[in-house]
Amino acid sequence: MNVRLLSQVLSLRAAWRRRDGWDPARISAHQEQALHRLRAATYAGSEFYRHRHAGLHGAPLQELPSVTKADLMEHFDEAITTPDLSLADLEDHVRALTAGGGDPGRPFRGRWWVAATAGTTGRRGIFAWNRSEWAAVLASYARANDWAGIALNPRRPLKTALVSSRVPTHQSAVVGASVRSRLVPTLRLDVTAPMEETVAALNRFQPRVLVGYASALGPLAAEQREGRLHIAPQGIMSASEVLTAQAAAEMQAAWGTAPFDVYAATETAGIASPCTYRNRHVYEDLVIVEPVDQAGNPVPPGTAGAKLLVTVLFSRTLPLIRYEMSDTIRLDGRGCPCGRSFQLLEDIEGRLEDVLRLPGRKGAVSIHPNVFHLLLDDVAASGWQVVQEASGLRVLVTGLLPGASLEGVRTAVAAALEAAGVAGLSVVVQAVNRLERTPLGKAPFVKALRASP
Repeated sequence: MNVRLLSQVLSLRAAWRRRDGWDPARISAHQEQALHRLRAATYAGSEFYRHRHAGLHGAPLQELPSVTKADLMEHFDEAITTPDLSLADLEDHVRALTAGGGDPGRPFRGRWWVAATAGTTGRRGIFAWNRSEWAAVLASYARANDWAGIALNPRRPLKTALVSSRVPTHQSAVVGASVRSRLVPTLRLDVTAPMEETVAALNRFQPRVLVGYASALGPLAAEQREGRLHIAPQGIMSASEVLTAQAAAEMQAAWGTAPFDVYAATETAGIASPCTYRNRHVYEDLVIVEPVDQAGNPVPPGTAGAKLLVTVLFSRTLPLIRYEMSDTIRLDGRGCPCGRSFQLLEDIEGRLEDVLRLPGRKGAVSIHPNVFHLLLDDVAASGWQVVQEASGLRVLVTGLLPGASLEGVRTAVAAALEAAGVAGLSVVVQAVNRLERTPLGKAPFVKALRASP
């Protein structure tokens, strides 16, 4: 890691640890001050936001219009606050990295770190951060270790293995390449690689922290239980996918410690992570999260929003103010024994793109992923996936548990769909060795049928 960048990250981590003792009033005051600074810098440098918020520059945050990824990408050159970057420049950089043209941890033009989304739910997004912003991104991920009680000790390197995407423009790849140092030796593994290669690499590396998609960690837990994988991580961090209770229990059985379910996104970096009590706290000093209904109205604590609006308080190069995400989260107003006053994130119920629209007796029916979780979490040892096709649903199961049968699974799924009002839909269940993955290596539980462009 660049010495200057490392110094900034360590300084932020130390400063942020002091915030752990903030009470709700102090957190709220910090948010208000940070939001004021963000909006002042944004209106000074971003033509897009000046016009988008015309007549509202002094209005409360909740009165501002939301912004989608499509909005930002369509108006990127007007949204960005520096004249030194354009979307065309960054697209060229992303193409070069994808073609194997460089180290993703090395900043573009020596000044900008760049990551891209996969575009599986629409247009691909490209995001850029300057040095101070990128230090905040890295420190936000490091906070997950801090809150999990995993200390950074110069005398004991924090060997970290990441099992996710090796696509060089994915943020996990950029972060992994950026933090690689004597303090944090990093092993990046491709989630799509053969299992025996991944197991051999982890056995050689012996990580203190194991980070990965839930769909990657589950099979690794099975390898550990079956005696082929021999690692003893101090912490297991699940990120980027829904972590089910069944998968968490399997990981705890394999490694003797429950996983930490970290919530983050390419655009925002870390949003929330668990403390040692496994209660997930929102990084309210870094982001403002607003669960809202489909019309954009706020929902009360304990209620899942239809979507999420996020304002990143440290963003300056490409400001994100009320940035719209399809995540459906539920906040919790309770306190936590750890003593932190940062709000609890009770649940991430999935993503809107995972909700299926299926033919029903009285028109189209929406089927939430939870319908499938209730049926499939307890029958699949390693994972499952529901794929919507023109002819019906294809259910993929890896590691069918004893006592379960493919026909039994098919019957249960068909009955649940019929009870929900779905009519005349073909359901096929298949036992497979590997689940289908997106270009970034994720294995979504539910893959909706995409309309042809």
